[in-house]
Amino acid sequence: MKTFDKKYWTERYLSNETGWDVGQVTSPLKTYIDQLKDKEIKILIPGAGNAYEAEYLYRNGFKNVTVVDISDEPLKNIKNRIPDFPTENLIHTDFFEHDTQYDLIVEQTFFCALNPSLRNKYVLKMHQLLKPEGKLVGVLFLTPLNTSTPPFAATIEEYKNYFKDKFNFKTIEHCYNSIKTREGRELFINLKKK
Repeated sequence: MKTFDKKYWTERYLSNETGWDVGQVTSPLKTYIDQLKDKEIKILIPGAGNAYEAEYLYRNGFKNVTVVDISDEPLKNIKNRIPDFPTENLIHTDFFEHDTQYDLIVEQTFFCALNPSLRNKYVLKMHQLLKPEGKLVGVLFLTPLNTSTPPFAATIEEYKNYFKDKFNFKTIEHCYNSIKTREGRELFINLKKK
């Protein structure tokens, strides 16, 4: 299976092949964000793409939000949409090379964009990037999806097997509030670092 690298993702943005991009924060994450009280927490959104979640957080008073993406194109898009978003919090790098710690990591199907061979590495990296008691919260795709190009999905049981050694499960269940085009295809997770 090929590597989905900077070149691959940049070409997808430049050719407007961004079928995953719904143009706004999705309802499962909006519902979760709306429940957050502490606006000082340090938040990471990896593989964020156009990062509507970051925009929603920022516009609602969360100023300690960092976006990481392997392609520079979506980071430029974020800066164009939100000119006052801190440039130093838009990080153009490979997620696996990032090394700051966070209270919360927002997962918006980034796991599903990676080559499945990287899944164990992803879990270890998420664990490393979270502070003690830190949370990994977000949305993953359920099967069936693609087998040769992103997004790559899994079953609830497969996801549980990946995360069980490094995280406690607060929530891992079908999204009840997916947008119409994703109904029945999304899993909401709220995992706490062990």
